[in-house]
Amino acid sequence: MPPRASKRKSAPPNSSSVTSSDGRSVSSKAKIKGLEKIDRLFNTYANSSLGMIDPEGIEALCSDLGVDYTDVRILMLAWKLKAEKQGYFTQDEWQTGLKALGVDSLSKLKKALSDLEKEVEKPSNYEDFYTYAFRYCLTEEKQKSVDIESICELLNLVLGVQFRPQIDSLIEYLKVQNDYKVINSDQWINFLRFCKEISFPDLENYDATQAWPLILDNYVEWMREKHS
Repeated sequence: MPPRASKRKSAPPNSSSVTSSDGRSVSSKAKIKGLEKIDRLFNTYANSSLGMIDPEGIEALCSDLGVDYTDVRILMLAWKLKAEKQGYFTQDEWQTGLKALGVDSLSKLKKALSDLEKEVEKPSNYEDFYTYAFRYCLTEEKQKSVDIESICELLNLVLGVQFRPQIDSLIEYLKVQNDYKVINSDQWINFLRFCKEISFPDLENYDATQAWPLILDNYVEWMREKHS
């Protein structure tokens, strides 16, 4: 079978046909070629015995992208890939995510990271990303909560830029309190709601009779005692 390149050359110079000599449309061939490039990029970082990109591969990818392994944009990339398991990207996830980003090379992926930041910042996407960030930390089967230390790191990563004073204060509280060793999904979601809705640092509009989790009632009490 002759190579594809020779088939393309055999087409008439001014042909307006959108079908190649083997019956495939040009756009179909372009998609296949794009997918091949995406797969080649995947194979650059994949652990061949696992058939997926593992933590070591992600570290190598981060190094080549010029970003830190803990950079929030890597978490955003995992969100875009809909990665199920922390620290691992399957080939299907990689293909779906990179196609959605319109990316098939390392240089394009590097440029796409800033666009991804803008995409996540849209209100319609941010809550989904924030919820995903918690799920991504559930590394064990049937796990429903995340330890305080990891939660503090995650809060700093995903909310620290927008709500620095609130997050610094909340992290301080989480580290000194002894009532909670782990945080569940409902508490996590309400941390975001608290940052968006409650005036800070006076907390004047916080109403403990509303449906806030007890940990936030305790935090507000701690804050008021601290500043009284």
